[in-house]
Amino acid sequence: MNRINRISAILIKLQSRRVVTAREIAEMFSISLRTVYRDIRTLEEAGIPIVSEAGVGYSIMKGYSLPPTMFTHDEAVALLTAQKFVEKMADRSTNSAYANAMLKIRAVLKLSEKDSLEHLDPRIEVLKRTEGTSIGLNNETYQTILRSISDYLISTITYNTGNTGKLTERNIEPIGVFFKDDQWYMIAYCHLRNDYRNFRLDRIEQIKLTNKRFKIDHPTLKDYLQQVSKSKQLETIIISFENSVVRYTDLRKYYFGYVNSDSTGNKTTMTFLTNQIDEMAHWLLMFIDQIEIVSPETLSQKVKSLVIKLQSFYS
Repeated sequence: MNRINRISAILIKLQSRRVVTAREIAEMFSISLRTVYRDIRTLEEAGIPIVSEAGVGYSIMKGYSLPPTMFTHDEAVALLTAQKFVEKMADRSTNSAYANAMLKIRAVLKLSEKDSLEHLDPRIEVLKRTEGTSIGLNNETYQTILRSISDYLISTITYNTGNTGKLTERNIEPIGVFFKDDQWYMIAYCHLRNDYRNFRLDRIEQIKLTNKRFKIDHPTLKDYLQQVSKSKQLETIIISFENSVVRYTDLRKYYFGYVNSDSTGNKTTMTFLTNQIDEMAHWLLMFIDQIEIVSPETLSQKVKSLVIKLQSFYS
């Protein structure tokens, strides 16, 4: 990236955040702090009112407005692609907000870019899996969770546990939401359990904000997930499937940390890395007469125990 383009990009970065540190700019463009200081001085000399505070960072003076930023063709297509994901993966409220934002973005595009998006729009689709559960969020759930996080306000939810259908009311302090395996999830500190818990958003029957503020200084979602990942030891699982059932494993095998497979004759041996031994044991019951658990022995024992329970239930 040449210097003119870099300085323009730094200006856009300053417009996108309340405060940006010199180190963030240096890491973003792989330049030294000295170069960052020189580029900031160039912007100031060009008349951009940049406020700098030692130990805090840079910001643009409040009230100063700049002309709309023009999007490149690739950026406009990326935004269109993102809209396709939002249409299929988000709740109605977020979908509507994103659609309105895209209308404003299209309004500032050049005529050639508008024509290009019109041409590409019906040629990009995101298809959800037809198998398994579908996304069905309460229209207010997602936005209320984000308001709870941004305003540090405790939320009260009515939650369906799923396996028993029992409804429980909980006060929670959300720290973030994430999307995995065609479902939205929330990590929140649960006052009922006095610990962090994972909640599926489609099982939240009701949610409302309280006027009580968070009691705990929570980690970010990224930091929390990294801590959980480090604390859970992954175990190597090796299972031999009959080839006739291999195609039926595609839906769930990646959920259990599928690594690779090796086919010999009428058998396919799959290797997994997972910390969900109990869940995997239940999954393998689907193929109980068409698999061989090579290792570990603990998984074999768990599957045998489940088979014995089933036999006693039907005897």
